[in-house]
Amino acid sequence: MTAAMPDVGQSQPSVNEEVNKYQTEARIRKYIGPMKYVVTGLSIFWVLFLMYFNSLGSMEAILLRAWTLGFLFIFTFLLFPASKRSRGERKWPTVWDIVCIILALFAIIYFLKTYTTFAREWGGFHRSYWNFISGGVAIVMLFEASRRVVGYVLTILVGIFLLYAFIGPYIPGTFGHAGFSITRIIDQMVWGQAGIYGIALGVFTTFVFMFVLFGSFLKNSGFTDFINDMALTVAGRSAGGPAKVAVIGSGFMGMVNGSAIGNVVTTGAVSIPLMKKTGYQAHFAGAVEATASTGGQFAPPVMGAAAFVMAEFIGVPYTTIMLAALIPAFLYFLTVFMAVHFEAKKIGLTGISKEHLPEAFNVFKNGGHLLLPMFVLVYLLVSGTTPTYAAVFALLTTVVVSWFRKSTRMGLKAMIRSMEEGCQSAISVGVACAIIGILVGVVTLTSLGLVISQNILSFAGESLFIAGILTMIISIIMGMGVPATAAYIIVATVSAPLLTQLGASVLVAHMFAFFYAALSNITPPVALASFAASGLAGASPNKVSLTAVRLGITGFIIPYFFLFNPVLLFDGTNYMNSITAMITASFGVVALAAGMQGWFKSQTNWMQRVFMFAAGFLLIFPGVISDIIGILLIIAVYMWQKWRSGDGNMTRQYKEKEMNTNV
Repeated sequence: MTAAMPDVGQSQPSVNEEVNKYQTEARIRKYIGPMKYVVTGLSIFWVLFLMYFNSLGSMEAILLRAWTLGFLFIFTFLLFPASKRSRGERKWPTVWDIVCIILALFAIIYFLKTYTTFAREWGGFHRSYWNFISGGVAIVMLFEASRRVVGYVLTILVGIFLLYAFIGPYIPGTFGHAGFSITRIIDQMVWGQAGIYGIALGVFTTFVFMFVLFGSFLKNSGFTDFINDMALTVAGRSAGGPAKVAVIGSGFMGMVNGSAIGNVVTTGAVSIPLMKKTGYQAHFAGAVEATASTGGQFAPPVMGAAAFVMAEFIGVPYTTIMLAALIPAFLYFLTVFMAVHFEAKKIGLTGISKEHLPEAFNVFKNGGHLLLPMFVLVYLLVSGTTPTYAAVFALLTTVVVSWFRKSTRMGLKAMIRSMEEGCQSAISVGVACAIIGILVGVVTLTSLGLVISQNILSFAGESLFIAGILTMIISIIMGMGVPATAAYIIVATVSAPLLTQLGASVLVAHMFAFFYAALSNITPPVALASFAASGLAGASPNKVSLTAVRLGITGFIIPYFFLFNPVLLFDGTNYMNSITAMITASFGVVALAAGMQGWFKSQTNWMQRVFMFAAGFLLIFPGVISDIIGILLIIAVYMWQKWRSGDGNMTRQYKEKEMNTNV
């Protein structure tokens, strides 16, 4: 940003340690000497390899996924230490790292050499011991990679699912099953279509990697600074300006980089101290950053990475997912923005002074050309181009337009740095997608998803509302401590099908589960985005999480409304109904924000807050009668506060006149 900022160059060690627990990139090992150039060379090769085979070249899908997993293994064992003792700068990887690389490459190379024969002969294919040994090695190495990169939560969760495939005969009741041999399980996880090399890794290989790489190039072109400066010019002078800038900038960048946690620790390093300096409490500043970054996961046009998986899962074009998320995402960010505004009014905050703000003309003049890649991306997506091609062309456009001005020009070093950072950022998502394949494989093999759905349906009966509550709980719990993409895959496999059995459309069911999986980033007790923000803010993680839930309340409410009335999921079939619903719901979320913060035109009492909450729910629910009642409630609160304010002024003037008369 060009505005005056607090000094955030050196944070306290305790804060850095807290942030590093949740920021994957902070744990990446740095090499010195020849290995540094080896890692750089491998990064360039991986980028060019996937760009070629995702655009001009061709390779059988499952073989391309195997190549991708091979790259993920190499980078994981080179860059992510096995323990704290092997962190820091090194000249060479450890012996255990090398052993892991050799074992992982053995499994990948064997698969690449054998799969063509397996696919051709299939039923008649002779599965030797080497098939199962290599498959077992691949599974063990994947668990080790997940432990290093993603952490223990997802790794243990998948381990429990894998254990379930073995111990089914010993589980009583409906969750028991006949059990499977180790060879059958390995066959399913490695050689089947619903295992490691399934849809999740496939979507990462074709879509997610390219968009993460695009985000890295966009960042190094100066786009992040441009967005922050534009947000400053738009909202910097208004009440609580820095927090509004954080909502706009963090939401936008969270959408592009595909990681709520990664966005918190990058943009939050600047926005959180600035909010605190302006006058916001530490826990509120952290919550604003966490809530905005989490919202980026379901904000079009990029929507992080999970939306690409959803498009593959339900078999619809990506533009369908993008349009469906448009209204809910807008309402979510409007709620956060207005909550920030009402909080600023309540505690008497002002904006940033004009002399400390950049001029809009200069900002747009110096960086406006960096918007062109986003326009290219949206145009290509809407016109029907595949997301992969759209990402590749948008990436190339980023490089070209960066040359328009000297201050943003990307040279060879900047492009190489973008490739390295893109590869490093993609590792956590890729490894998560790969190990989630094991979970999906177990659910498919044991029919666990069907069993869970049947049990929930038996409890919910015919009530879609009760089924929605149970789906929400499952989605949030399953998503805790797990990257958003992996969280969505889990809930899409386990919980979304039960909503479709009760009459919800496939798109509505998956969007419902997706929203809550993403919101698990801010939902206690395990809220990774909130925890990362608390480290930067120096506030209690639980206090930040609870405040973030309050700020993002619309995200928890909206899915229930589109579950019963999909008009809020803009599908393009009825433009006027969707636009009308969006307008009235916008008034509704403003009312909700006012009720949550206890401020509208002035401080609200408990009755006015009840009125505002009621107005919010009525206006979000599509319907003429509910909209009229909601608007009348808002007007009633406004007039009430205006009358009370006027009465207060008249009383004060009367008392002053009486005092003067007595004197």
